[in-house]
Amino acid sequence: MIQVTRLNGAAFHLNALYIEKVESFPDTTITLTTGTKYVVLDPIDIVNERIIKFYQSVQILSNPHLRGEKDEE
Repeated sequence: MIQVTRLNGAAFHLNALYIEKVESFPDTTITLTTGTKYVVLDPIDIVNERIIKFYQSVQILSNPHLRGEKDEE
């Protein structure tokens, strides 16, 4: 889960596994795989950092192929 902030200042948590895309229009808009959209105060780069940290914490990025690394020789 990642924490983000609604436009009214209330914090809430999203399951990062369901995030399909994050856009800036200029407000940061998070679209889930369900089609639900959330507009948040957090800048897009901060949201992306939180998503990456979440993926690392659950070891989704532990696979070298998912990280984009070349095959070992």
